[in-house]
Amino acid sequence: MNGTPRGQSDRPATAPQLTVNDAVGTIRLNRPLQHNRIDVADIAILEDKIAAAEANPSVRVLVLTATGPSFSSGYDLTAAQSSQRGVSDGQDGENAFARLCDRVEAVRVPTICALNGSVYGGSTDLALACDFRIGVTGMRMRMPAGQLGIHFYPGGLRRYVSRLGLNAAKRLFLAAETIAGDDLLSIGFLDRIVAPDDLPAAVDELAGRITACAPQAIAGMKRALNDIARGELDDRAAEAAFAASLRSDEFANALKVWSQRRAS
Repeated sequence: MNGTPRGQSDRPATAPQLTVNDAVGTIRLNRPLQHNRIDVADIAILEDKIAAAEANPSVRVLVLTATGPSFSSGYDLTAAQSSQRGVSDGQDGENAFARLCDRVEAVRVPTICALNGSVYGGSTDLALACDFRIGVTGMRMRMPAGQLGIHFYPGGLRRYVSRLGLNAAKRLFLAAETIAGDDLLSIGFLDRIVAPDDLPAAVDELAGRITACAPQAIAGMKRALNDIARGELDDRAAEAAFAASLRSDEFANALKVWSQRRAS
């Protein structure tokens, strides 16, 4: 099981952790008493965990989840402010967090954000950077940048508009509206809402659907779909990828299995 019921918060607080179970890698935020706030030091750790998951050839799906009643209260804004004033520990705070979200979007394999509870601030963009989002009943999401006097970074604004649409992005950025319940589905922030205890099974089901597909084709189409969302698709490269897939061993093997199933 890859998600986390909201009540499971008795494990010791730690930096983000990576575990691999068969074809599924799971990165877990694990500071429930701080509502899984992401600190400056966590950014490099998360990037290392992502790189480790991508380097593992057995990992076909990467899950991002958390421990406790909240998914994440966002990025540590105090650290971000300090970094802009030149008093940080050498990292560039908010810019580093923006790059982390872009890194999550670019992960080679499909990603699932298993939102075990509410999510706020920059962590809403971290969730949007994943390919799929499954949440739990009772959760809420809010983007308070406008209330805090923050002009959000461009990559996050792009993700909000491309994934949720301009009107929903304006509700969240310009009015700091809290979204909950079926609204999370209707604006496209969540693909599915389940009871907290059902989150692990829902994540496993979706991960199983993904791992049943051909990995090379999935990786290529993920890149192409994200390029389309950014208005950056290289048509010639996409056409070449299509042609190459028809000559691939992956296609030949899948076609053989498909034909055997039809014949049985």
